[in-house]
Order: sequence, then C-alpha cells, then structure tokens
Amino acid sequence: MAQVFFEKLAKNEVLVSDGATGTSLQRMGLPVGMAGEVWVLKNPEAIRELAQAFMKAGADILLTSTFGGTRFRLKDSNIVDEFIAVNQKAIQITKDVVRGSDVLVGGSIGPTGQMLAPLGTVTAAEAQADFTEQARLMCEGGVDLIVIETLFDINEAVAAVQGVRSVDQNIPLVCSFSFDRGTRTMMGVSPEDVAAKIGVLNVDLLGVNCGRSLVENLEVLRRLRQVTDKPIWFKPNAGMPEIDDDGHPFYSVSPKEMGDWAPKWLKAGAQIVGGCCGTSPEHLAEIAKAVHALRTS
Repeated sequence: MAQVFFEKLAKNEVLVSDGATGTSLQRMGLPVGMAGEVWVLKNPEAIRELAQAFMKAGADILLTSTFGGTRFRLKDSNIVDEFIAVNQKAIQITKDVVRGSDVLVGGSIGPTGQMLAPLGTVTAAEAQADFTEQARLMCEGGVDLIVIETLFDINEAVAAVQGVRSVDQNIPLVCSFSFDRGTRTMMGVSPEDVAAKIGVLNVDLLGVNCGRSLVENLEVLRRLRQVTDKPIWFKPNAGMPEIDDDGHPFYSVSPKEMGDWAPKWLKAGAQIVGGCCGTSPEHLAEIAKAVHALRTS
C-alpha cells in the first residue's frame, strides 16, 4: 500500500485524511484532560467507532490513535508501562476498520511533550530513541505511512524524522507543524524554516496541522507552497476552542464552513486535506464532499 500511496502522490491525486481524534473522543465521553491513548485499551470500541465514522465520512487515510504514544507522553498519562500494548492495539484497531477497503492507515506520532535541551532536560538523542521505538512498532504493525504531526520545534522534528528513518528508509513519511502563533510555531518556526530545514531531509510530505484560525492556516499553507516542491499535508482546526455555559469546550466553525474552505486549500497547493481539533465526522464529510466534487469536475 505504500507504493499505492506514492503512485497517488505522483499522479497529483487529492486525498482526504481524517479529522480530530481527541476532541471527537471527548464528544463521545472521554474526560477532558485524559489522553485518548487511555481509551485504546479501556474503551477500544470507541476508538473503532470513531475510525469507522471518519471512514464513512469519506476519509482516504485514517490515523492511528497514537498521537501521545511515545514513552515520554505516556508517562504523563500514567500508562507508560503499556507503551507496547497501546501502540500495537491502536494500530490493529485501525487496520481492522480499513480491512477490505482502499483506505490507508497512517501511524500518528506526536511530540514528546518535553522541551529539548538546553531549554529542557531531554536530549535530542533521548527523543530520537523514543521516536524510534514508536516507529518500529508502527512498521512492524504494518501501517502504510507515518505522520509526524503537531510539531513546534525544528530540533524535535529532526529527531523524529531520524527516528523513523532509522527503522525504515522507504516508508512514506509526513512531517507536519502546528503554527499556533499564527504564522509561526510556539518555538518561532516559520513555514520557510520548515521547508529549509525539514524539507531537505528524507521526508515525502511537509504539513500544516492544528494551529489557530482558518485564515492564518491558509496563509501558512500559501507560504509553504511557495518554498517547497514537496506535496503538502493540511489539517487545520475548526477554529479555536471556546467554552460553553457548562464549561465544556466547543469549536464554532460549522461542518458546512469547513467544506466551503476546502477548495481554497486545494487551490493554495495542499494535496492531502482533513481537519484537526474540532473536526468531527460531520465536518470531515463536508470536506470530503467538496474534494470529491472537484475530483469529478
């Protein structure tokens, strides 16, 4: 399936990735503040149900529920002893959902949640070792591609890319940054920095995910497109989180609005589109509908 993915990219086919895992699981009852990886073992049916919903909505790619699946991140969730079980189970759930279809499985790798030295105590080598372990489980589990996502720090991104490539030099690899300060990440990284410092590594797609407003994310996409020839992965938030009268977070961008924005993303140069925080299966269905309409026009 990796070869199929590369062929689709080479033909400039537009693909639809899935929506948000964490906020969608919260809508299904996951307590705010609890990592979705906890539910991989304790409520696997919810993980399966969400994957099925995104697939039904039109996703060509489903990500595993392993965004917080490094040892560093699982330690924060108090389930580090379940590192292997969480990753293996999450991969298996997603592979079971897509079985018999053409939908691809992307192994999700998020940041460690730690600041790298000298700002923090974790070294780049320690981070790389953590990413390597997770990537090995993904490759052994048979994912079709790996998606390093929501990165803020160039050095951590390099460690993640090197960790994946130490396991497999050929698996399709996405490296996606979150520009949560508008057009820069919290560590000051610009779209041009991503192209110059990550685009020269052995990555197949550069990406933009999470971030702030749809307007700002679109600007980042346009700037990234100007400085790289690599295919672009694009999964913006459905706006910024707000709090309702009961204290629950919600996202104000409607499914229809997300669908209306999708043609702008493609025009700006994205090849794989989906949604991040706040993007429900209903949002994704509208995105997919817009993409499919353009495919057949």
